[in-house]
Amino acid sequence: MSAPAASADAVIEIRGLNTRFGDAVVHDDVNLAIRKGEIFALVGASGCGKSTLLRETIALQQPASGSIRVFGVEVVGLSDEGALPLRRRWGVMFERGALFSALTVAENVGMVLHEHTTLGQGLIDEIAAVKIALTGLPASAGPKYPNALSGGMRKRAALARAIALDPELLLLDEPTAGLDPLSASGIDDLVRQLRDALGLTIMMVTHDLDLLWRAADRVAVLGEGRVLGTGTMTELSASGQGLIREYFHGPRGRPAREQAWNRK
Repeated sequence: MSAPAASADAVIEIRGLNTRFGDAVVHDDVNLAIRKGEIFALVGASGCGKSTLLRETIALQQPASGSIRVFGVEVVGLSDEGALPLRRRWGVMFERGALFSALTVAENVGMVLHEHTTLGQGLIDEIAAVKIALTGLPASAGPKYPNALSGGMRKRAALARAIALDPELLLLDEPTAGLDPLSASGIDDLVRQLRDALGLTIMMVTHDLDLLWRAADRVAVLGEGRVLGTGTMTELSASGQGLIREYFHGPRGRPAREQAWNRK
């Protein structure tokens, strides 16, 4: 696939990306552009390189070759010190939340502020309370430890930590994984609400077809080491490409599509 044309409003631009693990090819000339203000999702079969691409985007992992520019800055080959200014501009929610079990929810959120700002404890506590409220958690969740929360509440707490520094870019790795349908639906709505309220650009990795239909503006399907297609859910669900059609018209895809159409 040829590289997309450069876009003045692109927050993330990925060009000619190649990733190898030994002899295994994970990415083979991957090209993507994610626009400011959109919710962009990466989908595909397990092992297709979705989470690897997310980690490469935030400079936690290096590709074999190619370019990833975030806010116009090349992150491939960037040192931890060089990445620090960028890390203040993005927030990340990892698949399992990655909350510190020995810290309360408020302390987990406040830890980011301690690390990246010189704010006093009182102001940090106030900001943490605001972020917790923004994710729909009650104030009573702040002094609780993660193991005292339900799965859905832990996801929300991880989101509160991810937005602690008022990021411009939010990256979500499987935000609804392991949740019951009701809790997952709440996260679907929250993702779009946060984008609209905070003016975020969101890049997410997900297997959740309901989340894709409810929240994603555009979706890229990864497979065979490359981008098989990019578009809206309506566009991709109408695709005749074999792997894309299989993904969106399988036994799990049909009910999600029908529910989305019924909501229109």
